[in-house]
Amino acid sequence: MAARKQWSDLSERTRKLLIIGAVAEGILRLAALIDIKRRPASQIRGRKWIWASLVAVVSSAGMVPISYFVFGRRAGTRDTQAAGHKREA
Repeated sequence: MAARKQWSDLSERTRKLLIIGAVAEGILRLAALIDIKRRPASQIRGRKWIWASLVAVVSSAGMVPISYFVFGRRAGTRDTQAAGHKREA
């Protein structure tokens, strides 16, 4: 069995890629959690608490937050989208 590599054993390039990946996943998670908090439950497929739990807990290399943005959000109707904006005359 091969020994696990330590952080110090990794090349500088590999360390940078790991840090960039971790930051990107953190940003995706934060964006998804903020969207879940602010979006009405009627605009989310499934229960908000389930999506929030999955996004916050599951380590997925960014796949759970991306899945939420692609599959978890419902397209808003014209009335709900227009409610937040003033209509131009």
